[in-house]
Amino acid sequence: MKIGCPKEIKPQEFRVGLTPNAAREAIAHGHEVMVQKDGGIGAGFPDADYVAAGAKIADTASEVFDWAEMIVKVKEPQAVERKMLREGQVLFTYLHLAPDPEQTRDLLESGVTAIAYETVTDANGGLPLLAPMSEVAGRLAPQVGAWTLQKANGGRGVLMGGVPGVGPARVVVIGGGVVGTHAARIAAGMGADVTVLDRSLPRLRYLDDVFGGLFRTSYASEGNTKELVHAAEMVVGAVLIPGAAAPKLVSRADLSLMKPGAALVDVAIDQGGCFETSKATTHEDPIYEVDGIMHYCVANMPGAVARTSTIALGNATMPYMLALADKGWRKACEDDPHLLDGLNVHAGQLTYYAVGRALGIDVLSPQLALKQ
Repeated sequence: MKIGCPKEIKPQEFRVGLTPNAAREAIAHGHEVMVQKDGGIGAGFPDADYVAAGAKIADTASEVFDWAEMIVKVKEPQAVERKMLREGQVLFTYLHLAPDPEQTRDLLESGVTAIAYETVTDANGGLPLLAPMSEVAGRLAPQVGAWTLQKANGGRGVLMGGVPGVGPARVVVIGGGVVGTHAARIAAGMGADVTVLDRSLPRLRYLDDVFGGLFRTSYASEGNTKELVHAAEMVVGAVLIPGAAAPKLVSRADLSLMKPGAALVDVAIDQGGCFETSKATTHEDPIYEVDGIMHYCVANMPGAVARTSTIALGNATMPYMLALADKGWRKACEDDPHLLDGLNVHAGQLTYYAVGRALGIDVLSPQLALKQ
């Protein structure tokens, strides 16, 4: 199979869809690989590394899209990229379609077969291709939140760990999954007073058993959530409903009851955000203020640590990428129902129910899509 990897063009996105090691593995399996010129430079992978692995270097994105049978990326294709997709081509990347009707429409019109990293599952009910970026984003969240809290950035002027005689920042993490767990660990390690909220009692028990003493856990009832949010210096939104739009858990009315200069860090912004006042920002201009509360809502947080993120993502996606290339997408998905869970779009039809519910679009069963 011809595997193409274009350079990411989303603002301040430095990751790349294929590492040189992944390219080398694909070529060892008998496939051809083409990477756009300087595609890996932001992650510390010069073109020479790809050439040494046996890959071809293309001058332009259009050359990659025209040549490739499968496109491997990191972020969702931007409007100019979506125009280059074609029927019969496989797109393997993050999509986050539920809050993005324009992208969904363009993918449907292109006829492409699109498999989303964020909805591929595993035997334990996890999301193995989302997990590495969730780990990175979770660990970054307290770091960028602490920066947002600095007075020069509009924040409350509170030090995460406090100092002798002055208490630490109170941090509330909404969601005890991968993002929330990593955010809580790092925030607690910085000396903050941390509480994790979740609605799953088994998950809360697990967190308490494993991390008891490092941070507190609490049930995410509406009243309890509001009480803790209103008292916090920082709130990390870490709620995920796979493939679906994120629920709005902090309303605009809540902002007036929070401490002036408090920070909201919305890690769920890729799925529309879990704060009512969230809107996607970039690394270039990451924060904004609403009603005296600072919002950090960068939609590609892991791009800030592009080398770590690219290697972590590549380690996770490589086996699936090789399966798609070795077997073709139909056989690969027939053999692996967890990979089939990643199928979001095929031949002009939506194949993921959570996206269909969010956007009001009819959905074709992915099992039926295999037979088309």
